[in-house]
Amino acid sequence: MTNIKDIAKMAGVSVTTVSRVLNNHPYVSKEKKTAVEKAIQLSNYQRNINAVHLSKGKTFLIGVVIPFSNHPFFGSLVEGIAAEAVENNYKLVLFQTDYKEEREMEAFMMLRNKQIDALIICSRVCQWDVIEEYLSYGPIVLCEDARERGVSSTYINHYEVFSKALAYLHKKGHSKIGYCIGRKTGLNSKQREAAYKDFHEKIKEPILPEFIFHNCLYFEDGEKVVNKLISMSNKPTALLVTSDQVAAGILTCCKEQNILVPNELAILGFDNQPIAKVMNITTLEIPLVELGKKLFLQSIEHTISHEEIKVKLIERMTV
Repeated sequence: MTNIKDIAKMAGVSVTTVSRVLNNHPYVSKEKKTAVEKAIQLSNYQRNINAVHLSKGKTFLIGVVIPFSNHPFFGSLVEGIAAEAVENNYKLVLFQTDYKEEREMEAFMMLRNKQIDALIICSRVCQWDVIEEYLSYGPIVLCEDARERGVSSTYINHYEVFSKALAYLHKKGHSKIGYCIGRKTGLNSKQREAAYKDFHEKIKEPILPEFIFHNCLYFEDGEKVVNKLISMSNKPTALLVTSDQVAAGILTCCKEQNILVPNELAILGFDNQPIAKVMNITTLEIPLVELGKKLFLQSIEHTISHEEIKVKLIERMTV
């Protein structure tokens, strides 16, 4: 394979001159530039872009960790990250982890090996000690509240949002409120759990574990929730659902089972995805594309920063 030394020999110039031509340096005579370009053409020389980038101390690649690529929440986040990456002449390396630690570790290893300039983690499985171990290799940005940590973050205050959502449902006359969540672990899940606990202490009602539905991520999970509700003698009158996809599945199944919404079951979703608009689902709007843009900008900044994203209630027909 032809290298830069071979090009210099063929053109009768120095290696430095070839490097200047490759990098569009202005101080090269027309004759030498022509000779180098002719040698490149004759030898079919292919420039090593990675070497050029590394000479500048950058790869112009940003790693993005997501658990799933087929979930609208993470799809919208990546849309925002990608839009801002294009604006700043960066490319993305996507890591789909399925919440498996070994896959997330591949992203950290690429950061350590300088194969990417920074890492954006949209939802993590690794513990804090792992993140802290890799901070010296490049910027790490999280999509969770990390104000007390040495990393940048753009986040939603899930405790506050969940508390307000529960208060809204209570004001509508509901005290038997259940909720559907994607996974039990993670900081966001813990914040929601704490808000749920404090809400029940405030209204002096016991928490019923059967009112909490885990592993609810997709439309079809809504059917599983409704089937469980049908089998219960003591049912919640309202559900706070952390995904509009799941909320849409619940609403669809309720119609099939002749469960009146919101008279028999009120449904409050999350994200304000297109499906919530189409199906008239009351939801909490999270500007996910904007959130993604902020995550990207933090990944190329040289300072640590934290930004809270505000959530807005969109009232429709399901509450």
